[in-house]
Amino acid sequence: VAKHGNRAVSSGCGSADVLEALGVNISVDQEIVEECIQQIGIGFLFAPKLHGAMKYAIGPRREIGIRTLFNMLGPLTNPAGATAQLLGVYDPKLTEMFAGVLKNMGTKRAFVVHGSDGLDEVTITGETRVAELKDGLVKTYNIHPKDYVGKTYALEAIRGGDPTLNARITRDVLSGKPGACRDVVLMNAALAIVAGDKAADIREGVKMAADCIDSGQAVKKLQALIEMSNG
Repeated sequence: VAKHGNRAVSSGCGSADVLEALGVNISVDQEIVEECIQQIGIGFLFAPKLHGAMKYAIGPRREIGIRTLFNMLGPLTNPAGATAQLLGVYDPKLTEMFAGVLKNMGTKRAFVVHGSDGLDEVTITGETRVAELKDGLVKTYNIHPKDYVGKTYALEAIRGGDPTLNARITRDVLSGKPGACRDVVLMNAALAIVAGDKAADIREGVKMAADCIDSGQAVKKLQALIEMSNG
């Protein structure tokens, strides 16, 4: 897993902020990130560190405070060159477009998703629009959490907060705590697992994700990432 992310710009907390709160050193050099991916199976690619020009846009983006072109460019500029991706978009009209762009960039398998509640990820409050890239073709459909985790939740049930709170939620999920946050993680992880050709379908992906958490393997991966990134 090569997670490409940044600090919060148009939201309250970015993936970099959460990982930093968990103890991950997000500013390591590319060589260390590569070692993490090769040895642990996961690494964090901090956008301003790996895209030199990106750091000059952070200040103006924060001042503007709304979505800009960079919200579209960011997900498409993962320097790892991954051939399988799960990518979220903030507008349902972008799902097919982004899937087509990923195809043109050489991606072999991808899911581009948008939640009906506005989330740029698979949601558990209702339907998620999915544009799936497979075998050079893009097909679009909707998925519903009831078909995979058996229920829906209110958006408030998965609302996070500052990096400290989100880090605690992450720890709770990886420790096996049941509920909405676990289920939204399972849904999103499932699509990534299918994209990576480790599961035949979403239902199997959900089971694999749950087994990974409940066996303790997921939290061990996080701890290994924390230790390796800090030398």
